[in-house]
This record gives sequence, structure tokens and C-alpha cells, in this order.
Amino acid sequence: MIEYFSYNIWLLWTIVALVCLIIELGSGDFFVTCFAIGAGCGVVASLCGTPFWLQVVVFAACSVLSILFIRPKIINRLHATGHERQSNADALIGRVGTVIEAIPEGGSGYVKVDGDEWKAVTDDGSALKKGAKARIKSMKSIIVTVEEVQPD
Repeated sequence: MIEYFSYNIWLLWTIVALVCLIIELGSGDFFVTCFAIGAGCGVVASLCGTPFWLQVVVFAACSVLSILFIRPKIINRLHATGHERQSNADALIGRVGTVIEAIPEGGSGYVKVDGDEWKAVTDDGSALKKGAKARIKSMKSIIVTVEEVQPD
């Protein structure tokens, strides 16, 4: 098997590239993709019949060049709108949910947003009835602050 790989080093570089792409699926920052690009250049160098040490140099050089020149362009293209995509709790701000447990005046209740239930208080201390629509204005720890949404 080792003898097979010694005659077909391009296959080793291909495996390295595929492993890097699989690892990239878990990270999503396009850093490991640059090593996959470098390994792809190693495949080309191997198929051209260059010695192994030169293939390693080509891999390293292409990986570094990818990190310096290709990765920033990909990241800028993904974030072309100029703002980061919100996730987790930050994505809840502005969402509208339904009050599933009434919020008494000055107290707390529960709001359901996208299938998740959140302990809620109103921004002005007013009461909200069960079934009312409420927009999330802010979040502190696990408690959301809501305001009533008037039906159209």
C-alpha cells in the first residue's frame, strides 16, 4: 500500500484536500479551505512529476497565498451587506411571538417565538393577555422584554 502511494503521490494530496474540505464544513471560516487549495496545487505539482520536497513547497506556498489573497475576498463577498448576520439570542430582537401565559401588570409571563418559550416582561410594566402578539425589544439573560403589537 505504501509503495502504491509512493508512485501515486497525487492521490495522497487529493486525500489531504478532501479531508481539509470536510474539516471546513465544521468551521465555516474558510481558513482550512486554503489548505485544500494548497493540496490541490500539490496534486498538480505531483502530476507534473516534480519531486516530493517541491510538492510540499508548492503546497505551503499556495496555502499561504490563499490565506493572504483568496480568503479575504471570500469573506468580503459573504459579508457584502456590511453587517454580521445575527445568531442565537441576538436574532430574537424584533421578532414577534404569541403570549402563551398572561403577563400581569409589573410581572412576568411567557412568550412563544418560533416554537421556543421565553420568560417575558413588558417594557412599560403593562399587562398582556394570553394570545396577544408581542414584539421582542431586548433580552437580559433568559428574560425577554416585549411590547404589544397592535393587530392591523
